[in-house]
Amino acid sequence: MKYADFEKIMSSKRMERYLTACGGDTRKAMTLYRYNLQISQEMFTIVSCFEVALRNAIDSKLTDNLGEDWLRDSIMPDGVFTEPILRKTRDIIAFAHRKLIQSHSYSHPKLLAEMEFGIWKYMFSPIQYRVTGRNLLTIFPNKPRSSREMQYNQTYIFNELDKVNSLRNRIAHHETICFATNTSTIDTSYVINIYSKIKTLFSWMDIDSNSLLYGLDHINRVCAQINQLKAGI
Repeated sequence: MKYADFEKIMSSKRMERYLTACGGDTRKAMTLYRYNLQISQEMFTIVSCFEVALRNAIDSKLTDNLGEDWLRDSIMPDGVFTEPILRKTRDIIAFAHRKLIQSHSYSHPKLLAEMEFGIWKYMFSPIQYRVTGRNLLTIFPNKPRSSREMQYNQTYIFNELDKVNSLRNRIAHHETICFATNTSTIDTSYVINIYSKIKTLFSWMDIDSNSLLYGLDHINRVCAQINQLKAGI
């Protein structure tokens, strides 16, 4: 496709950053745009697999703690999420629950599936962590022990999940992830950093991510292609 046609579809504003990064080379700008789509697809696959694993591990633990319908029960009058400060969490769950009830399709697995990554991230915020039993860290059996220098507590996990969630949202909103922050400089370090965090969290959960993601994980290959394009500019 000619660049003029490509730019007309994607918009000149959107392509401006790619064109600047590629020194005005329109062919390379289109290639970089496609590479950004590829790395976004690859990372979304990795994040999606991690999200399911995290959700299921949390569900298993809280089912043991709070019962088979713990997520629904959490928003009931005597539920664990009734504290005023948890209103946003409660409203998200209640909205999804109400929608399933109205369609006569409620089940616990379906309610779980309605939740976005942020719900699972906030399970490690101070209040949610406390009201759900203070033992969700046990879903990371291989997590390092805390030391005086480094605390691998629920706050640490929350912050790591927040970084993963930020990447997930950037991809979902069609933002670029192949540049250094707030620049037009091609840089894959952000992607590699989050990718490494996810692999580490998988390991702490005692999940063999290499086996789980076999045939799905091409992050290093696509990043190498992006870096090769950068080297040729």
